[in-house]
Amino acid sequence: MIDPTPLWDFDDPAGSEQRLREAAGTAEGSDRLVLLTQVARALGLQELYDEGHAVLDDLAASDDQVVTRVSLERGRLLRSAGLPDEARPHFEAASATALAAGLDALRIDALHMLALVADPDDAARLHDEALTLARRSDDPRARDWDASLLNNIGMAYADGGDFAAALASFEEALSARERIGDPARTRVARWMVGWALRNLDRPAEALEIQRALKAELLSVGAKDPYVDEEIALLEG
Repeated sequence: MIDPTPLWDFDDPAGSEQRLREAAGTAEGSDRLVLLTQVARALGLQELYDEGHAVLDDLAASDDQVVTRVSLERGRLLRSAGLPDEARPHFEAASATALAAGLDALRIDALHMLALVADPDDAARLHDEALTLARRSDDPRARDWDASLLNNIGMAYADGGDFAAALASFEEALSARERIGDPARTRVARWMVGWALRNLDRPAEALEIQRALKAELLSVGAKDPYVDEEIALLEG
């Protein structure tokens, strides 16, 4: 079945929506339905929630992957609209369907979304369950979820004030990003390590990371205000 990932640019949901609609226009069967679930997601990222629900309402899903994706995107629309309690049953349904069908990557996605609408203790359990699945899966798309999950776990530690544990998770996340090989997301992971180091009162190490990021960004003609902000804090 089609993988819609290459059509996505999460920094440009409107452009992503257009590409997904064009691809759906030439696709057939379950591939078309998968692409339309992603159209709904793109609409949600533009805060066009009613339009997103309308797209999902029109999908007659029978394939396990499509059923899972419809539940996931319905839940995402509701959560983004500020309705986490209404979103949760849809994420639970997506997790259950994905588990029964052996769809590891989609189950991890559902578990990570469940963690976002859960209380902190339950969120930690869900993140751990998702990370365990990612590490043992034979599906490369599932395995590559480890980077995002480790970042989320690190943020949970940071929110609780445990920056030592957060740093350990961010360093693991950085290793995962380096394995995956996405330069932009790897830079974000390096930034997280530097941010944690600053919060651990290790400014020299933090500044070294942020200056290296600044130099790398300049070399590719890019800017990141968060890098500039960290450097200003560390040099001030």
